[in-house]
Amino acid sequence: MPKTPAYAAPAAGKPLAPFSFEQREVGPHDVLIDILYCGVCHSDIHQARDEWGGAIFPMVPGHEIIGRVKQVGPQVTKLKVGDMAGVGCMVDSCRDCQTCRRDLEQFCERGMAGTYNSTYMDRKTPTYGGYASRIVVTEHFALKVPEGLDPAAAAPLLCAGITTYSPLRQWNCKKGDRVGVVGLGGLGHMAVKLAASMGAEVTVLSTSRAKEADARRLGAQGFEVTKDAGTFKKLAGRFDLILDTISAPHDYNQYLRMLRPQGTMVVVGVPPEAVPVNAFSLIGGNKRLAGSMIGGIAETQEMLDYCAKHNIVSDIEIIPIQKINEAYERMLKGDVRYRFVIDLASLERA
Repeated sequence: MPKTPAYAAPAAGKPLAPFSFEQREVGPHDVLIDILYCGVCHSDIHQARDEWGGAIFPMVPGHEIIGRVKQVGPQVTKLKVGDMAGVGCMVDSCRDCQTCRRDLEQFCERGMAGTYNSTYMDRKTPTYGGYASRIVVTEHFALKVPEGLDPAAAAPLLCAGITTYSPLRQWNCKKGDRVGVVGLGGLGHMAVKLAASMGAEVTVLSTSRAKEADARRLGAQGFEVTKDAGTFKKLAGRFDLILDTISAPHDYNQYLRMLRPQGTMVVVGVPPEAVPVNAFSLIGGNKRLAGSMIGGIAETQEMLDYCAKHNIVSDIEIIPIQKINEAYERMLKGDVRYRFVIDLASLERA
Protein backbone atom coordinates (compact mmCIF):
# COMPACT_ATOMS: atom_id res chain seq x y z
CA MET A 1 0.00 0.00 0.00
CA PRO A 2 1.33 3.50 -0.83
CA LYS A 3 2.24 5.81 2.02
CA THR A 4 -0.70 7.64 3.61
CA PRO A 5 -0.54 11.46 3.47
CA ALA A 6 -1.40 13.12 6.77
CA TYR A 7 -0.74 16.03 9.11
CA ALA A 8 1.12 15.29 12.33
CA ALA A 9 2.44 16.95 15.46
CA PRO A 10 6.22 16.22 15.34
CA ALA A 11 6.70 16.92 19.05
CA ALA A 12 4.83 18.36 22.04
CA GLY A 13 3.56 21.84 21.31
CA LYS A 14 5.04 21.97 17.80
CA PRO A 15 2.80 23.07 14.90
CA LEU A 16 1.19 20.28 12.92
CA ALA A 17 2.82 19.76 9.52
CA PRO A 18 2.62 17.43 6.49
CA PHE A 19 3.59 13.84 7.28
CA SER A 20 3.17 10.40 5.75
CA PHE A 21 3.17 6.91 7.19
CA GLU A 22 2.92 3.26 6.26
CA GLN A 23 -0.65 1.99 6.55
CA ARG A 24 -1.10 -1.69 7.26
CA GLU A 25 -2.36 -3.95 4.50
CA VAL A 26 -6.05 -4.84 4.51
CA GLY A 27 -6.47 -8.12 6.39
CA PRO A 28 -9.33 -10.64 6.20
CA HIS A 29 -11.50 -8.71 8.70
CA ASP A 30 -10.35 -5.18 7.81
CA VAL A 31 -11.88 -2.31 5.89
CA LEU A 32 -9.99 0.47 4.11
CA ILE A 33 -11.77 3.82 4.39
CA ASP A 34 -10.96 6.83 2.26
CA ILE A 35 -11.43 9.66 4.79
CA LEU A 36 -13.67 12.50 3.66
CA TYR A 37 -14.04 14.46 6.90
CA CYS A 38 -12.55 14.47 10.38
CA GLY A 39 -13.82 16.51 13.31
CA VAL A 40 -11.40 18.43 15.52
CA CYS A 41 -11.86 17.53 19.19
CA HIS A 42 -10.48 19.56 22.10
CA SER A 43 -8.67 16.40 23.21
CA ASP A 44 -6.65 16.59 19.97
CA ILE A 45 -5.06 19.76 21.34
CA HIS A 46 -4.43 18.26 24.78
CA GLN A 47 -2.71 15.24 23.29
CA ALA A 48 -0.77 17.03 20.54
CA ARG A 49 0.65 19.28 23.27
CA ASP A 50 1.22 16.33 25.64
CA GLU A 51 -0.89 17.98 28.34
CA TRP A 52 -2.13 14.60 29.58
CA GLY A 53 1.30 12.94 29.49
CA GLY A 54 2.52 9.84 27.67
CA ALA A 55 2.17 11.27 24.17
CA ILE A 56 3.61 9.33 21.22
CA PHE A 57 5.24 11.38 18.45
CA PRO A 58 4.96 11.95 15.59
CA MET A 59 1.21 12.09 16.29
CA VAL A 60 -1.57 12.14 13.69
CA PRO A 61 -4.65 13.25 15.68
CA GLY A 62 -8.31 12.77 14.80
CA HIS A 63 -11.00 10.41 16.09
CA GLU A 64 -14.15 11.80 14.50
CA ILE A 65 -13.73 10.14 11.12
CA ILE A 66 -16.19 9.73 8.27
CA GLY A 67 -15.33 8.34 4.87
CA ARG A 68 -16.22 5.91 2.12
CA VAL A 69 -15.24 2.25 2.15
CA LYS A 70 -12.66 1.64 -0.56
CA GLN A 71 -11.74 -1.98 0.10
CA VAL A 72 -12.88 -4.82 2.36
CA GLY A 73 -11.21 -8.03 3.47
CA PRO A 74 -12.64 -11.38 2.26
CA GLN A 75 -14.32 -12.15 5.60
CA VAL A 76 -15.95 -8.73 6.15
CA THR A 77 -19.76 -8.85 6.39
CA LYS A 78 -20.63 -5.57 8.12
CA LEU A 79 -19.71 -3.17 5.31
CA LYS A 80 -19.22 -3.20 1.56
CA VAL A 81 -17.27 -1.08 -0.90
CA GLY A 82 -19.00 2.27 -1.40
CA ASP A 83 -20.64 2.39 2.06
CA MET A 84 -20.26 5.49 4.20
CA ALA A 85 -18.43 4.49 7.37
CA GLY A 86 -17.19 6.08 10.55
CA VAL A 87 -14.39 5.53 13.05
CA GLY A 88 -14.56 6.97 16.55
CA CYS A 89 -12.19 7.02 19.49
CA MET A 90 -10.98 3.42 19.37
CA VAL A 91 -9.84 0.98 16.72
CA ASP A 92 -9.50 -2.27 18.67
CA SER A 93 -9.75 -4.05 22.01
CA CYS A 94 -9.17 -7.59 23.19
CA ARG A 95 -12.86 -8.35 22.48
CA ASP A 96 -12.69 -11.27 24.91
CA CYS A 97 -12.69 -9.82 28.44
CA GLN A 98 -15.82 -9.36 30.54
CA THR A 99 -16.28 -5.70 29.64
CA CYS A 100 -15.73 -6.25 25.92
CA ARG A 101 -18.31 -9.03 25.97
CA ARG A 102 -20.74 -6.51 27.53
CA ASP A 103 -20.20 -4.18 24.54
CA LEU A 104 -18.07 -1.86 26.68
CA GLU A 105 -14.93 -2.04 24.57
CA GLN A 106 -13.90 1.41 25.80
CA PHE A 107 -13.21 -0.19 29.19
CA CYS A 108 -11.36 -3.25 27.85
CA GLU A 109 -9.48 -4.90 30.70
CA ARG A 110 -6.36 -5.04 28.54
CA GLY A 111 -6.83 -1.43 27.48
CA MET A 112 -8.51 -0.49 24.22
CA ALA A 113 -6.46 0.69 21.25
CA GLY A 114 -7.11 4.40 20.78
CA THR A 115 -7.54 5.69 17.25
CA TYR A 116 -4.38 7.78 17.65
CA ASN A 117 -1.65 8.43 20.24
CA SER A 118 -1.94 4.79 21.17
CA THR A 119 -0.83 1.37 19.97
CA TYR A 120 -2.62 -1.57 18.48
CA MET A 121 -3.18 -4.55 20.74
CA ASP A 122 0.37 -5.80 20.09
CA ARG A 123 1.35 -2.77 22.25
CA LYS A 124 4.09 -1.93 19.75
CA THR A 125 2.55 -0.60 16.54
CA PRO A 126 1.48 3.06 16.85
CA THR A 127 -1.98 4.14 15.75
CA TYR A 128 -2.52 7.17 13.53
CA GLY A 129 -5.80 9.07 13.37
CA GLY A 130 -8.06 10.90 11.00
CA TYR A 131 -5.97 13.90 9.94
CA ALA A 132 -5.04 11.62 7.06
CA SER A 133 -6.30 10.47 3.68
CA ARG A 134 -7.22 6.92 4.69
CA ILE A 135 -7.47 4.48 7.56
CA VAL A 136 -7.50 0.69 7.85
CA VAL A 137 -9.57 -0.67 10.72
CA THR A 138 -11.00 -4.02 11.74
CA GLU A 139 -14.69 -4.15 10.76
CA HIS A 140 -15.88 -4.47 14.37
CA PHE A 141 -14.69 -0.94 15.07
CA ALA A 142 -16.03 0.58 11.85
CA LEU A 143 -19.48 2.12 12.11
CA LYS A 144 -22.12 2.26 9.40
CA VAL A 145 -23.18 5.86 8.77
CA PRO A 146 -26.91 5.94 7.94
CA GLU A 147 -28.05 7.47 4.69
CA GLY A 148 -29.39 10.99 5.06
CA LEU A 149 -26.78 12.17 7.57
CA ASP A 150 -24.59 14.92 6.15
CA PRO A 151 -21.13 13.31 6.36
CA ALA A 152 -19.28 16.48 7.36
CA ALA A 153 -21.73 17.46 10.10
CA ALA A 154 -22.00 13.84 11.26
CA ALA A 155 -18.24 13.45 11.83
CA PRO A 156 -18.29 15.00 15.35
CA LEU A 157 -21.00 12.53 16.36
CA LEU A 158 -18.22 9.93 16.61
CA CYS A 159 -16.89 11.65 19.75
CA ALA A 160 -18.95 14.66 20.85
CA GLY A 161 -22.17 12.88 19.91
CA ILE A 162 -21.54 9.61 21.73
CA THR A 163 -19.94 11.37 24.72
CA THR A 164 -23.23 13.18 25.40
CA TYR A 165 -25.66 10.52 24.13
CA SER A 166 -24.21 7.82 26.38
CA PRO A 167 -24.94 9.51 29.76
CA LEU A 168 -28.38 10.64 28.58
CA ARG A 169 -29.23 7.01 27.79
CA GLN A 170 -27.55 5.64 30.92
CA TRP A 171 -29.54 7.96 33.18
CA ASN A 172 -32.74 7.45 31.18
CA CYS A 173 -33.35 10.98 29.96
CA LYS A 174 -37.02 11.23 29.01
CA LYS A 175 -39.94 13.52 28.44
CA GLY A 176 -40.62 15.71 31.45
CA ASP A 177 -37.10 15.51 32.89
CA ARG A 178 -35.34 18.75 33.73
CA VAL A 179 -31.81 18.66 32.32
CA GLY A 180 -29.09 21.24 32.90
CA VAL A 181 -26.22 21.50 30.43
CA VAL A 182 -23.14 23.26 31.80
CA GLY A 183 -21.25 24.94 28.97
CA LEU A 184 -22.26 25.37 25.34
CA GLY A 185 -19.30 24.21 23.27
CA GLY A 186 -18.60 21.16 21.14
CA LEU A 187 -20.00 18.79 23.77
CA GLY A 188 -22.61 21.12 25.23
CA HIS A 189 -24.37 21.93 21.97
CA MET A 190 -24.75 18.20 21.25
CA ALA A 191 -26.08 17.60 24.77
CA VAL A 192 -28.75 20.26 24.21
CA LYS A 193 -29.84 18.82 20.86
CA LEU A 194 -29.98 15.26 22.12
CA ALA A 195 -31.69 15.94 25.47
CA ALA A 196 -34.29 18.16 23.79
CA SER A 197 -34.99 15.44 21.21
CA MET A 198 -35.69 13.03 24.09
CA GLY A 199 -38.37 15.36 25.41
CA ALA A 200 -36.44 16.90 28.29
CA GLU A 201 -36.79 20.50 29.42
CA VAL A 202 -33.24 21.75 28.84
CA THR A 203 -31.55 24.70 30.53
CA VAL A 204 -28.10 25.86 29.46
CA LEU A 205 -25.82 27.15 32.23
CA SER A 206 -23.19 29.48 30.79
CA THR A 207 -20.81 32.18 31.99
CA SER A 208 -22.37 34.84 29.74
CA ARG A 209 -25.45 35.57 27.64
CA ALA A 210 -23.46 35.59 24.39
CA LYS A 211 -24.77 32.18 23.34
CA GLU A 212 -28.36 32.44 24.58
CA ALA A 213 -29.88 32.77 21.11
CA ASP A 214 -27.90 29.73 19.95
CA ALA A 215 -28.94 27.72 22.99
CA ARG A 216 -32.62 28.34 22.31
CA ARG A 217 -32.19 27.59 18.59
CA LEU A 218 -30.60 24.28 19.51
CA GLY A 219 -33.57 23.33 21.69
CA ALA A 220 -32.94 24.78 25.17
CA GLN A 221 -36.00 26.21 26.90
CA GLY A 222 -33.98 27.98 29.59
CA PHE A 223 -30.70 29.86 29.79
CA GLU A 224 -29.01 31.06 32.97
CA VAL A 225 -25.75 32.93 33.58
CA THR A 226 -23.57 31.30 36.23
CA LYS A 227 -21.63 34.51 36.92
CA ASP A 228 -24.84 36.13 38.21
CA ALA A 229 -24.81 35.95 41.99
CA GLY A 230 -28.38 34.74 42.34
CA THR A 231 -28.35 31.97 39.70
CA PHE A 232 -27.34 29.07 41.95
CA LYS A 233 -29.86 30.06 44.61
CA LYS A 234 -32.59 30.51 42.01
CA LEU A 235 -32.01 27.06 40.50
CA ALA A 236 -31.46 25.12 43.74
CA GLY A 237 -33.17 21.72 43.58
CA ARG A 238 -34.33 22.16 39.99
CA PHE A 239 -32.70 19.48 37.84
CA ASP A 240 -33.08 15.72 37.54
CA LEU A 241 -29.87 15.48 35.54
CA ILE A 242 -26.94 17.81 34.88
CA LEU A 243 -24.35 17.22 32.15
CA ASP A 244 -21.17 19.11 32.99
CA THR A 245 -19.15 19.63 29.81
CA ILE A 246 -16.69 22.24 31.13
CA SER A 247 -12.95 21.60 31.03
CA ALA A 248 -12.03 24.80 32.92
CA PRO A 249 -11.73 24.87 36.75
CA HIS A 250 -15.11 25.31 38.48
CA ASP A 251 -16.91 24.33 41.69
CA TYR A 252 -18.86 21.06 41.40
CA ASN A 253 -20.56 21.72 44.74
CA GLN A 254 -22.47 24.72 43.38
CA TYR A 255 -23.95 22.64 40.59
CA LEU A 256 -24.75 19.69 42.85
CA ARG A 257 -27.00 22.02 44.84
CA MET A 258 -29.04 22.50 41.67
CA LEU A 259 -30.07 18.83 41.66
CA ARG A 260 -33.35 17.50 42.96
CA PRO A 261 -33.16 14.73 45.58
CA GLN A 262 -31.71 11.59 43.97
CA GLY A 263 -30.62 13.65 40.97
CA THR A 264 -27.38 12.97 39.09
CA MET A 265 -24.63 15.24 37.83
CA VAL A 266 -22.52 13.61 35.11
CA VAL A 267 -19.04 14.93 34.39
CA VAL A 268 -17.90 14.67 30.75
CA GLY A 269 -15.49 17.63 30.71
CA VAL A 270 -12.00 17.27 32.18
CA PRO A 271 -10.73 20.20 34.30
CA PRO A 272 -6.93 20.48 34.49
CA GLU A 273 -6.83 19.84 38.24
CA ALA A 274 -8.75 17.76 40.77
CA VAL A 275 -12.01 19.33 41.95
CA PRO A 276 -12.88 19.02 45.68
CA VAL A 277 -16.35 17.74 46.53
CA ASN A 278 -17.99 18.32 49.90
CA ALA A 279 -19.62 15.12 51.19
CA PHE A 280 -22.71 17.09 52.26
CA SER A 281 -23.20 18.15 48.62
CA LEU A 282 -23.99 14.50 47.95
CA ILE A 283 -25.50 13.30 51.22
CA GLY A 284 -28.07 16.07 51.35
CA GLY A 285 -30.63 14.72 48.90
CA ASN A 286 -28.96 11.39 48.10
CA LYS A 287 -27.38 13.01 45.05
CA ARG A 288 -24.96 11.34 42.70
CA LEU A 289 -21.82 12.64 41.02
CA ALA A 290 -20.85 10.42 38.12
CA GLY A 291 -18.51 10.37 35.17
CA SER A 292 -19.06 9.19 31.63
CA MET A 293 -16.69 8.51 28.78
CA ILE A 294 -17.56 7.45 25.23
CA GLY A 295 -19.89 4.53 24.55
CA GLY A 296 -19.07 1.10 23.18
CA ILE A 297 -19.39 0.23 19.51
CA ALA A 298 -22.98 -1.03 19.80
CA GLU A 299 -24.10 2.13 21.63
CA THR A 300 -22.24 4.34 19.15
CA GLN A 301 -24.07 2.67 16.27
CA GLU A 302 -27.32 3.15 18.18
CA MET A 303 -26.47 6.84 18.54
CA LEU A 304 -25.81 7.24 14.81
CA ASP A 305 -29.11 5.54 13.97
CA TYR A 306 -30.92 7.72 16.51
CA CYS A 307 -29.39 10.89 15.07
CA ALA A 308 -30.40 9.86 11.55
CA LYS A 309 -33.97 9.22 12.72
CA HIS A 310 -34.18 12.60 14.49
CA ASN A 311 -32.10 14.56 11.95
CA ILE A 312 -29.43 15.53 14.50
CA VAL A 313 -25.90 16.53 13.48
CA SER A 314 -23.29 18.93 14.82
CA ASP A 315 -23.07 22.63 14.00
CA ILE A 316 -19.78 22.86 12.15
CA GLU A 317 -17.26 25.05 10.40
CA ILE A 318 -15.40 23.24 7.61
CA ILE A 319 -11.68 23.99 7.23
CA PRO A 320 -8.86 22.77 5.00
CA ILE A 321 -6.15 20.78 6.74
CA GLN A 322 -3.72 23.65 6.12
CA LYS A 323 -5.61 25.74 8.70
CA ILE A 324 -5.45 23.19 11.51
CA ASN A 325 -2.95 25.14 13.63
CA GLU A 326 -5.08 28.27 13.33
CA ALA A 327 -8.13 26.21 14.26
CA TYR A 328 -6.40 24.99 17.45
CA GLU A 329 -5.77 28.56 18.55
CA ARG A 330 -9.34 29.57 17.75
CA MET A 331 -10.68 26.61 19.75
CA LEU A 332 -8.70 27.70 22.78
CA LYS A 333 -10.36 31.12 22.49
CA GLY A 334 -13.82 29.57 22.10
CA ASP A 335 -13.99 30.96 18.57
CA VAL A 336 -15.94 28.17 16.90
CA ARG A 337 -19.63 27.31 16.80
CA TYR A 338 -19.41 24.56 17.53
CA ARG A 339 -17.02 22.09 15.91
CA PHE A 340 -14.29 22.39 13.32
CA VAL A 341 -14.36 19.67 10.67
CA ILE A 342 -11.45 19.09 8.30
CA ASP A 343 -12.24 18.53 4.63
CA LEU A 344 -9.62 15.92 3.77
CA ALA A 345 -9.89 16.68 0.06
CA SER A 346 -7.60 19.57 0.94
CA LEU A 347 -4.90 17.08 1.95
CA GLU A 348 -4.66 15.72 -1.56
CA ARG A 349 -3.80 19.22 -2.75
CA ALA A 350 -1.23 19.80 0.00
